[in-house]
Amino acid sequence: MDAKEHAFLSIETVEEVSQMFKALSDPTRIRILYLLSQEECSVNHMAEVLELSQSAVSHQLSFLRTLRLVKFRRQGTAMLYSCDDNHVISLLNQAIHHSEHR
Repeated sequence: MDAKEHAFLSIETVEEVSQMFKALSDPTRIRILYLLSQEECSVNHMAEVLELSQSAVSHQLSFLRTLRLVKFRRQGTAMLYSCDDNHVISLLNQAIHHSEHR
């Protein structure tokens, strides 16, 4: 098979996949995404449950929002966050399952 017969990934696809794995490479982001896969949460709730500062949670949420992995909605004065990419959550759950059953 010569080079003309190979299917290559576009630069855009490679960059998007790289960013997705970058998001999943940080322990705090993994914890946030896993929590959000279980329930919709405010920053305060995430900070309390994960034992992190509100600032740390907000910083990571900003990164995850940029990648469109989380979304938020306003409820009164609170901002409630949830997952916005079920494919990434599926990858996360597969990685967790793999790790727990090795």
